[in-house]
Amino acid sequence: MLNKLAAFAIPLFFFSTAFAQTQYSSLSDALQTGFRLRGKSGPTSVNWIDDGNRYSFIADGEIHTMDPKTLTETTVFTSSGLHIPGSTAPFAYESFQWSRDSKHLVFRTNFRHIFRNSGISDYYIYDVATRGLQQAAKDARSAELSPDGTKVGIERNGNLSFYDFATGKEQQLTNDSTSGTGLFNGHYDWVYEEEFGQGQAWNWSKDSRYIAFWQFDDSRVPVFEMTDFEGIHPPQEKISIPQPGDPNPSVRIGVIDVHSGKKVWLTPDETGDFYIPRIYWTSDPDVLALMTLNRSQNHMKLYFFNVKTGEHHVVLEEQNQTWISIFDFYTDVNDMVYFPEKTREFFWVSDRSGYYHIYHYNYDGKLINQVTKGNWDIIKVTGINPGTKSIYYLSAEASPLEQQLYTIKFDGTGKKKLTEVPGHHTIDMSTNTAWYLDEYSNTTTPTQVGLFNSEGNQLKQLEDNHAVSEFTRTHAYSPLQLFRFKTADGVTLDGSMIKPFNFDSTKKYPVILDIYGGPESHDVFNQFAIGGFQQWLAQNGYIVVDINNRGNADYGSAFMKVVYKQLGKWESNDFVETARYLSSLPYVDGANIAIMGTSYGGYSTTYTLLTHPGVFKAGVANSPVTDWRLYDDIYTERYMGTLTDNAAGYKNSSDMTHAGKLQDHLLIIHSMMDDNVHPAQTMELLTALTNAGKDVDLRIYPPGAHGAAYNWQSYLLMSKVAFEFFEQYLKGSTH
Repeated sequence: MLNKLAAFAIPLFFFSTAFAQTQYSSLSDALQTGFRLRGKSGPTSVNWIDDGNRYSFIADGEIHTMDPKTLTETTVFTSSGLHIPGSTAPFAYESFQWSRDSKHLVFRTNFRHIFRNSGISDYYIYDVATRGLQQAAKDARSAELSPDGTKVGIERNGNLSFYDFATGKEQQLTNDSTSGTGLFNGHYDWVYEEEFGQGQAWNWSKDSRYIAFWQFDDSRVPVFEMTDFEGIHPPQEKISIPQPGDPNPSVRIGVIDVHSGKKVWLTPDETGDFYIPRIYWTSDPDVLALMTLNRSQNHMKLYFFNVKTGEHHVVLEEQNQTWISIFDFYTDVNDMVYFPEKTREFFWVSDRSGYYHIYHYNYDGKLINQVTKGNWDIIKVTGINPGTKSIYYLSAEASPLEQQLYTIKFDGTGKKKLTEVPGHHTIDMSTNTAWYLDEYSNTTTPTQVGLFNSEGNQLKQLEDNHAVSEFTRTHAYSPLQLFRFKTADGVTLDGSMIKPFNFDSTKKYPVILDIYGGPESHDVFNQFAIGGFQQWLAQNGYIVVDINNRGNADYGSAFMKVVYKQLGKWESNDFVETARYLSSLPYVDGANIAIMGTSYGGYSTTYTLLTHPGVFKAGVANSPVTDWRLYDDIYTERYMGTLTDNAAGYKNSSDMTHAGKLQDHLLIIHSMMDDNVHPAQTMELLTALTNAGKDVDLRIYPPGAHGAAYNWQSYLLMSKVAFEFFEQYLKGSTH
């Protein structure tokens, strides 16, 4: 998944002019101050426990709980005086999970990173009442306490087992994964983990009787190799990653009865190449929902399987002319289908109407009703209460530039807007929907955090970030300003602008378009500006602009999906339209506009310069995709279709096709250890540019991963290089 990397009573805070305010002493000072502008985000590592009647959070390494009804805070864990069992080493942890009965904690320690969402760890079980600590698993990729608290499921080296507290022993459940065969159970391969957004490929049933798991065979998947060139004879890291047209891993779902050891394979009625991106336990303890997607990801089926017999039927089927989303990386939406407990009903979020809305089904697959309607998009379901038959959700109904919380009944009546302050709201709702944490900001208000009840009444303000507002009064700060304009073909685009400190409307300023642009993403919101690099640019006389281009979410499917099978075309068109609009403003120096971005933003930068030469004077592309045939197949084929169906589209979307048109200044930044956007992307573009007689600036950072920065010094240096590049080509100066 391509991701944008960024430094990143309800009063409104307005900002006075910057004339007498302290400015940044250096780029390093500005970047570090960016962290200060973020402020505090309220409680960290929030977990709702006791059926949603309390939440836990971390404070100074301790785990505390809060009771929203009484506003009582209690300490439930401290590592003070606690040692790793069998040693004198102090106990420390990276993360934790609660048991369903809220009596035990499962701690993850000694984490060693593998892919985006996974790694190897040691796991410990902590008894809250007795303060007893015992090791549950060593060197495991994942471990999870069973819902009844009697066992710990474990995945290690591609096999599943469980630790039984009653016997004090670990019992093996699978044993068919061996090194070098490509067959493994209970964890994802690279492309499933990256593009379907999950790290653990197995789930306990709600009654603790079964474990359902994915089995992979990636022996036919091509291998990608990379090295950081460190030391003598540096080793090559090898990862199986399929590109468009390559064989995918073979995948199937198994269910094991942990009491008897009996295993059942669930075989959907699919042929050809297809994905199994999600499974869900339903309210029926013996029924598992299994989702399939065809390779083009425009045909979804939801099966119900009896895990005792393997009998199954389809309860939901949907097809789309473009693609079907089953999760959203950019808004932290893990699912589009929801199975609330204690009811034989489920909900599916679909854009079949042209906008994302909630649809209500029974377990027979019959559509009961469409819950939400209108020319606006659902963003995220935050809670479902079967008792009151209520759904809570974030949507863009108030504005595509905002996330606001609403509630509505299952039958579509009684809709109510719960959040009142304009801006971008992120909601963490209790499992019983009685309470929620709301973290929000807008262009004039730094991050605020409050605890609310289900009626939208604030019970306690948890963070007001008064220190941030005070900082912006005493230090130079340029707030985000929102604007909109119409393109030549009549489409309205929303943008944001950060103006220079001491802005003078009679002067003309160079502009840097700082963009991302990828499908289903969304850059511009009514939210507080926190980027230290953007503030540094503003201090040095640049206008910094971002835009919600076509392809972005929350404007309806027609706006978002126009990019299908032609990535780059409409994004670059809208960046050019933005540059032309800005050039019409009296305070913009239209001859000195640059474009920059990372990941998909890197592709947006290179493709725009190559297909629209002369519009932007310079561009900085970090970790750019340059040819979609070189990216992974799940992401690429979702938006581009398959190679056999869209050969012309792949060719036209490639930078190499247009390399000879370059006439502007380009800086490319990449890492040799980027397993996401492989360095081959940059290398092939360099060859094409060289063959066309075109020269560019290049910075390679071998140890870095995606985004290239691997420590503070590399991040600072990359920022310095980009800044001096703009100084040279937009102002004609060097440092």
